[in-house]
Amino acid sequence: MTDDVRNIVLGVIAAGISAALGWAARTYLWRRRLRRKQAFFGLPGNSECLLVVNRDAGGDGAVHRHDVFALLELSALIKDCSAHAQIVSHDTAQQGFGERTEFCVGGPVSNRRMAAHLHSLLPGVKVNTEPEPGPDRGAFQIGTERYRAEKGIVEHVLLARLTAGQEARPVFLFCGQQPITNQAASRYLARNYEKLSRKHGNNTFCLLLKVVNSQAYGPDVVELVADVTRAAQTPVPAQRTSHRASS
Repeated sequence: MTDDVRNIVLGVIAAGISAALGWAARTYLWRRRLRRKQAFFGLPGNSECLLVVNRDAGGDGAVHRHDVFALLELSALIKDCSAHAQIVSHDTAQQGFGERTEFCVGGPVSNRRMAAHLHSLLPGVKVNTEPEPGPDRGAFQIGTERYRAEKGIVEHVLLARLTAGQEARPVFLFCGQQPITNQAASRYLARNYEKLSRKHGNNTFCLLLKVVNSQAYGPDVVELVADVTRAAQTPVPAQRTSHRASS
């Protein structure tokens, strides 16, 4: 074997080893990232979860189209985790939580399951469910603060990850003042879950988000108002309420 042939062979071998090491490193990083994503969502491979859907409170009982879009956003996340989703109506999901990850979409008016979760898990959150028009219709009271909605201009949504213990699967809540805010929250979660995982780990959190000018920008312009976890979990007497401008 001549020196030239030997150098070619060694070069091919070195290139092969480098490619194999690069593939192994990328595979390791991809699997580690997948495991972290699965842990954050409580969705190990081939596991099952619940998508709890609401009903359009102002319609004929069908799911609002923005809530359908929210479910599509969540379905993509579930598929990425190699998990499977079971879609159930809010009035038929009569079971506890912790055994399977749950994604619950909609406000307490259109989603009984959401109303139960707010009452049991976030007692510091009150939602004005009065049907009469007025500035406080649909407003959130969180602790001592009240957040009103201006339809199409400024609307709020709660995005929460709640657990009943270290081994329990989480419940994700998407509770908005308008259906488009539920879609905005699901999109926010899909885009920012890695940052949320780094900040909160696999622990409970409750975030108040603001959807800005949805009549022009749809669900895309979302701002974090505050981490309201402590206030949302602490019941506060109604008479201690103060008002905050929606903007």
